[in-house]
Amino acid sequence: MTPVITAFERSPDRGRGLARDMRVRWALEEVGQPYDVRLLSFEAMKQPAHEALNPFGQIPTYEDGDLTLFESGAIVLHIAERHPGVLLPTEANARTRGIMWMFAALNTIEPPIFDYSLVKILERDQPWFEARVAALEALIRRRLESLSRHLGAAGWLNGDFGAADLLLVTVLRRLLGSGLLEETPNLPDYVARAEARPAYQRAFADQLAVFEAASKG
Repeated sequence: MTPVITAFERSPDRGRGLARDMRVRWALEEVGQPYDVRLLSFEAMKQPAHEALNPFGQIPTYEDGDLTLFESGAIVLHIAERHPGVLLPTEANARTRGIMWMFAALNTIEPPIFDYSLVKILERDQPWFEARVAALEALIRRRLESLSRHLGAAGWLNGDFGAADLLLVTVLRRLLGSGLLEETPNLPDYVARAEARPAYQRAFADQLAVFEAASKG
């Protein structure tokens, strides 16, 4: 069967490729797996039919036969495990390190970056805004400095390009244009390398096409 994923009918990122279905689209493109997309409005995401797939009413979800998944990291891990050697190494220790970095991307690197992006949009008029932004920027800088040291001159986190790089790049892209990422020169280059991958380009084009179609409607 062809897997079906869900995505925003009208993405709030305005076609920038930041919505989390981008991770799943990209992973599927990397492994060469055809897939279908079911687009949802914000209203439909909170209806019982979708909450039966994701009780939190979010996207993406993934359906393949009798398997239904939510959480983009879990979906990407599942895709990687179904295609050994493409997004995860086959050697046991290298595979485990790859999964470790997947967790690091989503649990250590992403939270302050995601909070930062929300605060800049939703809390600008609050009295604590400046202090909150400064605290998040300081934490993000510490995370990026550690990541930059680990990456060094290497092309990817764990040898060849893998699921960890895919997830991490989708996280780091939220900082493009903020100036924070550019303080560590090897990280913008890392993101650019990933964005140049044909699978990324296909996934981005597909997500952008959805936004452009919705904008014309």
